[in-house]
Amino acid sequence: MKIMVTGGAGFIGSNFIRHMLTSYPEHSILNLDNLTYAGNLENLKGIESLSHYTFIKGDIADARLLESIEFDAIINFAAESHVDRSILNAYPFLQTNVIGTQCLLEAAKKRKCRILHVSTDEVYGSIEEGLFIETSTVLPNSPYAASKASADLLARAYHETYGLDVSVTRCSNNYGPYQFPEKLIPLVILNAIEGKQIPVYGDGKNVRDWIHVSDHCKAIDLIFHKGKAGTVYNVGARNEVQNIDIIKKILMIMDEKKRHEKRSFTDLIAYVQDRPGHDRRYAIDPTKVETELGWRPEIDFDKGISSTVEWYMENREWWKSILSGEYMDYYKQQYDGRFRE
Repeated sequence: MKIMVTGGAGFIGSNFIRHMLTSYPEHSILNLDNLTYAGNLENLKGIESLSHYTFIKGDIADARLLESIEFDAIINFAAESHVDRSILNAYPFLQTNVIGTQCLLEAAKKRKCRILHVSTDEVYGSIEEGLFIETSTVLPNSPYAASKASADLLARAYHETYGLDVSVTRCSNNYGPYQFPEKLIPLVILNAIEGKQIPVYGDGKNVRDWIHVSDHCKAIDLIFHKGKAGTVYNVGARNEVQNIDIIKKILMIMDEKKRHEKRSFTDLIAYVQDRPGHDRRYAIDPTKVETELGWRPEIDFDKGISSTVEWYMENREWWKSILSGEYMDYYKQQYDGRFRE
């Protein structure tokens, strides 16, 4: 099978490609990524020469490009994904997350092939008590979440109208290696390493369910191969943690690793004004994927977060090139004016 993975140079997409290349050497993987700011081919360093892997530079909203690519299935990770950026400017989120997804659905329809669309639990909005299930009302509260919800509804419409073989996954917050430094966990780690202030929105008691990216990748693999067409699957680890608690946990781990210094990393915490529309609590019920497909998360959160801290501490070259902007300069020179590589 020739599988086109879109957004494969991003955090979750690159981890998924590594998983697929290892697990399914009989499949060919096409990585279509536009290399916007969060796309980084360094995330895939070491696999470029594999015979069953191909990188294609391009935009999922480019219908003509999609027509020129041969593939048997699509797994769509491509997205603008940072809530703060969507508040500042929603347009790129509509262009990629809505129009881009529609172009992929249309390409899959023409080929009559399977497509798995990777979404987010943020489409449900905030919940005070209980858990969201797949049939819960979609009530997004940020432009980012609204764009992802729109894409989800398009996927449903293509199944209902055209009979397209499409599944949607809605996952909770991911963590692990190769996550872009603007996200909470790498931001805390890198700011602490560099002695910078660690901003905490509001009172820091917003709750998220955290899942290691490798567990998420295994769930997507299973849903892609065995999931039912026209079905939404929630993917979560039943691991709810307040933001302030996860920040303190990370900083405690880092304090233990530098026992010779007197100052604690927790001194860097600074509470700042909350962002607009900040959802208080996300919580999803993954019972469907557990019972129908037999998936379970494998990585314990304490072990996972400790290994994640170690990864960022041991891979300074990776994140320093991002913070300096060097990685963008390099890929701009490499791929400007050329869609395919």
